[in-house]
Amino acid sequence: MLLALILIPLLAAIAVALSPRTSPALPRLLALAATGATFVISVMLFLRFDIAGGMQFEQTMAWVPSLGLRFHVGVDGLNIGLVLMGCIVAFAATAVSWDIQRDEKGFYSLLLAMIGGILGAFVSQDLFWLYFFHELALIPTFLMIGVWGRGEDKNYATFNITMYLTLGALIALSGLILLYLQMPLADRTFDIQAMTKHFQLHPIAAGDQNLIFGLLMFGFGILVSLWPFHTWAPLGYGAAPTANAMLHAGVLKKFGLYGLIRIALPMLPAGSQRWLPVLALLCMGNLVYCGWVAMRQRNLNGLIGNSSVAHMGFCFLGIASLTLVGVTGAVLVMIAHGLLAALSFGLSGYLYSQTGTLDIPRLGGLLRRLPFIGAALMIALFAGCGVPGFANFAGELMVLFGAWKSGVTGHWMVVAAAWAGLIIGAVYMLRAIRNMLHCPEAEGAGEWIDAIGSRRWPYALLIAALVLFGVAPGLLTDAIKPSAEAIVKMASSGKANAVAPAAPLLKAASTH
Repeated sequence: MLLALILIPLLAAIAVALSPRTSPALPRLLALAATGATFVISVMLFLRFDIAGGMQFEQTMAWVPSLGLRFHVGVDGLNIGLVLMGCIVAFAATAVSWDIQRDEKGFYSLLLAMIGGILGAFVSQDLFWLYFFHELALIPTFLMIGVWGRGEDKNYATFNITMYLTLGALIALSGLILLYLQMPLADRTFDIQAMTKHFQLHPIAAGDQNLIFGLLMFGFGILVSLWPFHTWAPLGYGAAPTANAMLHAGVLKKFGLYGLIRIALPMLPAGSQRWLPVLALLCMGNLVYCGWVAMRQRNLNGLIGNSSVAHMGFCFLGIASLTLVGVTGAVLVMIAHGLLAALSFGLSGYLYSQTGTLDIPRLGGLLRRLPFIGAALMIALFAGCGVPGFANFAGELMVLFGAWKSGVTGHWMVVAAAWAGLIIGAVYMLRAIRNMLHCPEAEGAGEWIDAIGSRRWPYALLIAALVLFGVAPGLLTDAIKPSAEAIVKMASSGKANAVAPAAPLLKAASTH
């Protein structure tokens, strides 16, 4: 089923590219069928997943044995929820793209390629394929913003996001290559499980771990919009077509966080002891500074984009805590934020199609003129505040407890920053609710048309998932906990290995 998750959207992308131009509706129908199929498969995987079973649904095929390359996919507690969330968002993002009126073949083929890359990255258990699928998903992001984006700053946003994310990907790649070179020549492999086991039994020298972990932390951090390397995100999402913003902000952005947890923490435990306090301090910029910037926004996409960057601070904080409750909460926030970001950008896209603007002062009276869209937007903004009953609340609360329990240097200051971030978030979200939903009707509001019929269900699906995992977070945390516990245990071993004898990294690599 994991292989089907990857192949269905990729094969559908080829089918869309080859479809006749005489049928403009066919690309959308093929895309909906493909993403609908992946959604059904992901639900089946989630329902059949055994929370005590470790890595499951594995499939391995040899590819280039001489280099240790093989195709290996599987899911455990760390990625089963991310796969489900990714398929939900992909299905909803495809459904809300009804406003694409030019070059539908190009748009949907790139969208499907992006979805296939995203799902491939999250289920891959091989470093090569994990990175390959991420790049496969990243390249369509740049093209879609450049061709189907909106706004006067579209070209600058495309250039900005391309430069930042390419830089982050290259820094992360250099760290992954150096990590691979640490394997003995006779046993070299890209298999993540085999590498993790080897480095637990034969730790890399502490100095080398510090270098590699730093490369991975900043490389993956740029991809996730770690402060101060975050400025590409609000600008890029503001110019991106709706489906692209939903998928990138909601799903693809979590790749860097997933890479830190899956690769950096267990393989480089001594490096984590050195760098996680730095990560905790940097995430204060996400939590507080980006929250202040969001408070100053007059554009809805600017507010959502900066709020998205601020919420990434909770994910970084949970990872930096290196506690079971903190890491589990970080994964839960990743899933919850993915659903919330997709819902928020999906609604902003609908509003733009109706009003021609996302200027908050010009969107007054939404609840009266667009009762369904207005109510859905109010739900999204409340979820962004961390209101109980939504998955975001459960994840952020766990992160706060984990950060306080961690005892990391200056943990009280970081926890205070996180609480301040929650308060700031409540201010700008509640102010947006007042200005858009309850103010007098804006000029031209009489021409706005509310979502009806089939155009409602993508938003309803995302809201239902947010509420389901908010009311019953155990559906996710029970699955996450065993894998997170193993990761925390392996990463905590770095306290003992932090003084391991050093061997110059480049010399060792050249010898191999």
